[in-house]
Amino acid sequence: MKIQEVTSPGGIKAWLVESHANPLVTLRFAFFGGAAQDPLGKDGVSYFVSSMMDEGAGDLDASAFQERQEELAMRMDFDANRDVMLGKVQTLTENKDEVFGLLQLVLSNPRFDEDALERVRAQVLAGLKFDENDPGTVAALAWDRLAFRDHPYGRPVKGTMETVAAISSADLRDYARRVFARDKLVVAVVGDIDAEELGTLLDKVFGDLPAKSDLTAVADANPPLGPTREVIVMDVPQSVAQFGHRGVARHHQDFIPAYVLNYIIGGGGFSSRLMEEVREKRGLAYSVYSNLYPYQHGAVFIGHVATRNEAVGQSLQVIEDELKRLAEGGPSAEELESAKSYLTGAYALRFESSASIATQLLWIQIENLGMDYISRRNEMVEAVTLNDIKQVAKRLLAADRLITTIVGNPVDPAGVTPVGAPG
Repeated sequence: MKIQEVTSPGGIKAWLVESHANPLVTLRFAFFGGAAQDPLGKDGVSYFVSSMMDEGAGDLDASAFQERQEELAMRMDFDANRDVMLGKVQTLTENKDEVFGLLQLVLSNPRFDEDALERVRAQVLAGLKFDENDPGTVAALAWDRLAFRDHPYGRPVKGTMETVAAISSADLRDYARRVFARDKLVVAVVGDIDAEELGTLLDKVFGDLPAKSDLTAVADANPPLGPTREVIVMDVPQSVAQFGHRGVARHHQDFIPAYVLNYIIGGGGFSSRLMEEVREKRGLAYSVYSNLYPYQHGAVFIGHVATRNEAVGQSLQVIEDELKRLAEGGPSAEELESAKSYLTGAYALRFESSASIATQLLWIQIENLGMDYISRRNEMVEAVTLNDIKQVAKRLLAADRLITTIVGNPVDPAGVTPVGAPG
């Protein structure tokens, strides 16, 4: 796979992988900013914007715009996460000029019409109402609030019923004006297009955007260590718990060893320690897993477990005991070799389609890992030694300092009792 860095006549850069086997062009792009740029009291603006981007642009209202998308057999989607606003487009080669013209309209002249805004608002509010009754979502939102406190990461990406109800078209326009700019743009393209043609299309799509963004500075978060435990009562037969603490930044020297360690802890499915101890040996839970989240302004290590109400305390105790064992002694040599074998062998599966290749190239740029990361990645995983991973386990894992949120009605002899929803 040959990656080219293309620079348009107007100075816009993109990574390109040419592939002429199929008449398709896949575009992935991102603007740095994301939900962290939502104004205080306007939580959910970025998510609202992402939901409005196919609701009309230029002289096309929502209905005409969506009809045109269907005629061109194109796919377009936007999504907001904490740090970036993501966009993706896929088109047949023969339609790419018109498709990229529509994308240019969307980015440079979104309509945000009131009728479309109210329709999308109703959809967002319905989704939030559903989330209020989803134990996993409630546990995650509560965990973010405890871990990140008054930092933007502590606020819900989708907003709340109150903040979404107050968002106006002016708020959406202001967000787009501040965030959609060329200096905070990264682009990846895969498919039936060459470098020269891509350069022309980059200027066509993104050239009218402001040269400079107007982002609010976001401080680095420093999630506290617990122990902190909050129980939110919900009348469901099974409780969901989220647990974790501060993690490892993406560019820290410990990240790759921590990534391998997490596979052993809870990222490796049925081969992970937590799955073996909690589910296989004791039958306490159907699902238990962990992951590293190296957000740009604050990394965290987070795990999840779902179990029947009477087994919550026992499940969490088993998890804490296993994390403590790993912190004190690390994994075995056999576990390390098995993890490295899987992680290196499975890496190629991330590049099976043009869409997945474009997604990988985009995130390598977002995380500033370098164009040669794909060729270096498995070497870095293979280089992790048993001593490396033991030292990282000792530094990272704090089993007695977890932040834990539990949603359900947990009652068991291990000491977890409902305390009511927080005020």
